Order: sequence, then structure tokens, then C-alpha cells
Amino acid sequence: MKHKVAVILILSSAFSFVGGGIAHAYPGMQQAAKPVESTVDLINVLPKTFPIEPVPFNDVDGKAIDFSQFKGKIIMVNMWATWCPPCVRELPAIERLATKFKAEDFVVLPISIDAEGKQQVQPFLSSLGMANFNSYYDQPQSLGDVFPLDTIPATFILDQQGQLIAFVRTYVDWDDAKAASLIQGFIDKGPKKPD
Repeated sequence: MKHKVAVILILSSAFSFVGGGIAHAYPGMQQAAKPVESTVDLINVLPKTFPIEPVPFNDVDGKAIDFSQFKGKIIMVNMWATWCPPCVRELPAIERLATKFKAEDFVVLPISIDAEGKQQVQPFLSSLGMANFNSYYDQPQSLGDVFPLDTIPATFILDQQGQLIAFVRTYVDWDDAKAASLIQGFIDKGPKKPD
């Protein structure tokens, strides 16, 4: 019960969101507590979409990109850091989750907020046997303008138009079959693509 109360308190805190650090709450933040049978149950699906400002972050080559470049796909943004054990624990499952869907339907964007960026992250990933894991980088934490970065791991799911549809600010077991079902549901709700 204490764990459930702590999770509810974490999820009900006000977030800094689109608006230069002014605190706003996501629509649907005041949801009633739901039973937690798996970590996937901690994901908050919003009752309506929420616009996301296209704040830039960097790819592995240092090129600035933003979410608008992935429109037409469900985008799963996972904010993580090397110094965060639950974040690191999620990475292999996140990598496996991405392979369960067509690249034209779903993209995973793991974004490191490590201060040293690629120089710190790439050797770390290699030490885990994940040298080919594709991480993105936000050293200055610019994404803090649209996502709260005070708690990680944090995952934010955007629809095909780049609007926020779900979020979770804790560890999730992305290998759980419920995670794949949730993502597939988001894909199915989107516009149909021609065969």
C-alpha cells in the first residue's frame, strides 16, 4: 500500500510543460488510482492529446533533430542516464520492444541526459554489450521545457501527429506483453496507411 501511495504522489505532482518552465499539469493527471498488476499499469494514458513543442535534441553524430521528424509514427521517448540504475535496467527491454513493430509505425527514442553526452554514454553502452544501441542526447536538458526531467526513467509516448498521449515516470518492464499490446493499440488508433 505504501508503494501505491508513493506512486500516486509522484504521478500527481505538477509538471513543467510547454511554456518555458511554467508549471502545468497534463490533462488526466488527476486520475483515480488503478490497481497495479504490472509496471505497464503505471502508464498514464491521457483522455485527450496534449501538444508538444518541437524542442531539439541531438543524434549520435551531434546533429540537432526534433520530434517533428518522426511524424506518422508512434514515438516512444525514454529519458535516461548512465547514473540511473532503473534507467539502465530498462534499456535492453526498450531495444527489444522496438523490434516488435514495423519501423514505419513505431520509433523508440532513448534520450540520455548525461552531462558528458556521447563521450560518456557510448563507452558505457559498450561495457554493457550494447555498443549498437541507438541513443540520442540532450546534455543541456532542453527537453525539460516540454517534459519534466526531475524523475527518470521517464517515458513519454506521442501519437502520429506528435501529440502526447501517454507517460510514465518510473521503471517499466517493456518486455511485458501488456506493453506491446498498449503500443499496438496506439498504432491501430492512428490513421490507416495504404498497403
